[in-house]
Amino acid sequence: MNFLLSLIVWLPLLGALVVLFAPGLSDHTAKRVALVWSLAVFVLSLPLIPGLGVFDGARAELQLVERVPWISAFGVDYFLAVDGISIWLVLLTTFLTPITILSTFDAINTRVRAFEAFMLALQTGMLGVFLAQDLFLFYIFWEFTLVPMYFLIGIWGGARRIYATVKFFLYTFAASVLMLLAIIALYVLWGQNSFSLPDMVQAIRNNQFVLDQNLGRWLFLAFFAAFAVKVPLWPFHSWLPDAHTEAPTPGSVILAGVLLKLGGYGFIRFNLQLFPEASRFFAPAIGVLAVIGIIYGAWIAYAQTDIKKLVAYSSVSHMGFVVLGIFALNPIGIHGAILQMVNHGISTGALFLIVGMIYERRHSREIDAFGGLWRVMPVYTFLSLLIIMSSIGLPALNGFVGEATIMFGTFSSPFLGWEFAAFGLIGVILAAVYLLWMFRRVMMGDVTEATAKMRDISRLELSMLIPLVALILLIGLYPTPFFRAMNESVTALANGLGPVLAAR
Repeated sequence: MNFLLSLIVWLPLLGALVVLFAPGLSDHTAKRVALVWSLAVFVLSLPLIPGLGVFDGARAELQLVERVPWISAFGVDYFLAVDGISIWLVLLTTFLTPITILSTFDAINTRVRAFEAFMLALQTGMLGVFLAQDLFLFYIFWEFTLVPMYFLIGIWGGARRIYATVKFFLYTFAASVLMLLAIIALYVLWGQNSFSLPDMVQAIRNNQFVLDQNLGRWLFLAFFAAFAVKVPLWPFHSWLPDAHTEAPTPGSVILAGVLLKLGGYGFIRFNLQLFPEASRFFAPAIGVLAVIGIIYGAWIAYAQTDIKKLVAYSSVSHMGFVVLGIFALNPIGIHGAILQMVNHGISTGALFLIVGMIYERRHSREIDAFGGLWRVMPVYTFLSLLIIMSSIGLPALNGFVGEATIMFGTFSSPFLGWEFAAFGLIGVILAAVYLLWMFRRVMMGDVTEATAKMRDISRLELSMLIPLVALILLIGLYPTPFFRAMNESVTALANGLGPVLAAR
């Protein structure tokens, strides 16, 4: 198990090379190879499930540590590890990737080998972000994720794909440059010839590395910019609706399911730990941005006529809850934020799948192009209703657990409080409005001439949705194991913030 994390990270990239360069692979075979390869990565990650293998959820420290010198002259290490903050995001990535690749069987018919290779390469980048504990290594993985996603949207996207992919790249890259400058500044100021995040955090907590208050706030903002764009947090969100609308269905699923979580994870892992004083200082302002995003995203979603764009704006709203939980700066809020990132990946990934399924039948995403689907596609309608209810936050489903925990954390936070929780609850109500409005228009009413010819969900499509629905129910009915696995790490992080927060 000494190299388990390396195997999980690099095996997808090896699969990408096999799919891309293996001679004689037909398009259909390439899809099968990519699926089997991604399933192998998922199976390889199963020992990470707390209580089933090598990860101990009762420990707060980093586990399965792999650390060897890489660029010794600059103190750069190949440093991978996992803890309760990242464990569920790693497992979410390995779980969602095979489902996303399975969705390519119907959705992708051109340049198939290249598409599957980019999907597997993207998985390596995302896993690297969640596991890297060296700041320089983290930045390499962070930027690497841009490349596959750029091509997935730019080559296989819709009519405005070039505009959408360039906008996505410029937003993310420009903000990431600020983070790189902040990383270099931290390295120089620390003066230890090391980019090790855990060592740097420990030095900060022991007052062995003290940043000037104003400088620390500027460095906080540099990291914040990169992560806020990726979340995306209002008003840095405008790239997301275009990217989602133009991306092919598999691209939208992985973008919503995992890629957006890189930003939320970055806030927890870097902003909160490296800059506790700045986190306290900026928490109310960031909370304001979060609640604006929650309400704005929901309001704009209600005005959409394109189902996919509606789901895209719902992501802006739902990820606002995640940011609210993080900057509540207490264990309850951070617990809820981490679980809600997982919940959003499952539920919104499933939403994009169900939108893609009817798009392949009708070749339209306009709400008015449908109607009466419950009569001709009853199984599809039932599963869609369950997924929509999870996104709304219906009790006994996963979304309720995450949002309720975030609301409790926000309400009890001395930096946010009941006002922020109240605005968050308005967003919950608005989510029910626009999602049920969309469901009624698409699924209910009279069957139109076009929808009468649509067939119900296939076995292939059922195999994509059933695992997601199972997790929606599992987390909603029994979230304890998910909270237990992250509890020690989150508590340790919050305790590290304690002295600074108490000095407010």
